[in-house]
Amino acid sequence: MGRIVRRWGAAGGYREFLGLALPLILSTASWSIQHFVDRIFLSWYSTEALAAALPAGMANFTFISLFMGTAQYANTFVAQYMGARRLARVGPAVWQGAYLALFSGLLALLPAAFAGELFALIGHDPDIRAAETQYFRILCYGTGPQVLSTAFSCFFSGRGQTWVVLAVNAMAISVNIVCDYGLIFGHWGLPELGIVGAAWATNLGLVVSALCFALLFLRPRYRNEYATLRGWKPDLKLLLRLLRFGGPNGVNFMLDIMAFTFFLFIVGRLGPIPLAATNLAFHINSLAFMPLIGCCIAISTMVGQRLGRDQPEAAEYCTWTGLHLAMLYMGTMSVGYVVVPEFFLAPFGEDRDANFAAAHQIAVVLLRFVALYCVSDAAYMVFTATLKGAGDTRFVMWISISLAWALMVVPSFVALTYFDGGLYLIWSFGCAYVCVLGVAFYLRFRTGRWKSMRVIERADEDRG
Repeated sequence: MGRIVRRWGAAGGYREFLGLALPLILSTASWSIQHFVDRIFLSWYSTEALAAALPAGMANFTFISLFMGTAQYANTFVAQYMGARRLARVGPAVWQGAYLALFSGLLALLPAAFAGELFALIGHDPDIRAAETQYFRILCYGTGPQVLSTAFSCFFSGRGQTWVVLAVNAMAISVNIVCDYGLIFGHWGLPELGIVGAAWATNLGLVVSALCFALLFLRPRYRNEYATLRGWKPDLKLLLRLLRFGGPNGVNFMLDIMAFTFFLFIVGRLGPIPLAATNLAFHINSLAFMPLIGCCIAISTMVGQRLGRDQPEAAEYCTWTGLHLAMLYMGTMSVGYVVVPEFFLAPFGEDRDANFAAAHQIAVVLLRFVALYCVSDAAYMVFTATLKGAGDTRFVMWISISLAWALMVVPSFVALTYFDGGLYLIWSFGCAYVCVLGVAFYLRFRTGRWKSMRVIERADEDRG
């Protein structure tokens, strides 16, 4: 008890961590609430719409994640510049992420144009395939605003001004949910668009988020101290540093999402009921996973700021603080998934039709798999947050990619294609993958190599 009390008030302890992380946790939890409500609306609309939403959404996010992961790494640059007290480099670092967002928006038109051909290759049922194609294509149009919102939000999260991030995300998500209801079902004089309406509602929320963050970033109070206006010009050296360290983060993010997307496509070959059950389990798990992302952004910020001040031991202390709280949270969610699974499934209903009732019952079992890997997922996320906050992004990328394909995707494909493996066997591979990840990154963290890493240039190289 005495250790808990001391860690509560210490620098980098529980109180400081929660003050920084709580708004981010609420913010990322609100993302999960947005997707949760969106899927509930779609489940009310049709089982086919629910089954199509996650594969198409993850396929879209696979593309976006490359740019989001790279642009989001501006958070580490901002944190380390803040720690080093080189404030005039903060604005230019954010602008490089904004330029990446503009490029991503243009590039997204390419997969949108070939959406039909992409989903024809997957082989899902024709009705689901048509819905997947429409949903994916429209979401591609929101790529630019989504990455732009990510880049500008780093100015606030990297400096520790996390309540701003929460306020903007809450506003954007509120717009999304209201538009979701109106456009899916055709309320308030709006057309009934079903899954197409869900996609357009998502894009409207992203535009609101990007505009709000941009306007706040350019407020006069930030222009002199952080060069948020005069630092708008492209800075090739800084952009290349962002790509050097953030690029592996983006590639890792993309290939990680791609691995889970392939996993879903493999499950989809078992039929619409196993796919819908998997969708339900993943959507419910997002209630635990998305707040954990906010926790990890806070850890990266605290670690980055302390490394910017050349305080690696303090950075390690922050990591253990974050791990304690993340494990407590995910452990609680694991117990809930096992003991009261119906509590999490209740909003989706059960008796609407025979197919959905069957998917509901399978999802109860799948939540037990989720409970098995939740704690390992917390360890994986926390330790990678520290490694990324230092700049150890290449190691994270290579290990994550290798394990995802070696332990989850390839074994699942082989089991289904050549051994007629069932849904639970395929899910066992996914569970094993996450558990091994937690151990692998704990071992990397314990080497301490990350303590000597920095992403920002030396002060004598600063052109700002």
